[in-house]
Amino acid sequence: MDTISDMIIRMKNAGDSKKESVIFPYSKLKLAILEVLFKEGFVSSFGKKGKKVAKFIEVVLSYEDGESKIHGVERVSKSSKRIYSKSKDIKKVKSGMGSLIISTPQGIMTDKQAKIAKVGGEALFTIW
Repeated sequence: MDTISDMIIRMKNAGDSKKESVIFPYSKLKLAILEVLFKEGFVSSFGKKGKKVAKFIEVVLSYEDGESKIHGVERVSKSSKRIYSKSKDIKKVKSGMGSLIISTPQGIMTDKQAKIAKVGGEALFTIW
């Protein structure tokens, strides 16, 4: 099962049903993605909980005027087909209203940050 798509779909569905927070299993990659989503304002806060084998991440979703800030997500690179982009080939998501999350050699970053740093990488997913 694709753990990243599971995470982003859980967050979108929780936002659609007006849940305050969502929980999913811990991984370092998910934590790095959540740091970027926190900086972009899609989540209010997040934290690692539990010990050893029973670790999980709790994410508090961000709302504006009763609406979730996460309106939609789409997985770009799947486990069956990896999609890589050069920095000059990265395009805007929803006319600049969304973000493309990219895994680069310098870490997880948004499309805007990757263009500024002039690095490419694996396009993980889009969020708007």
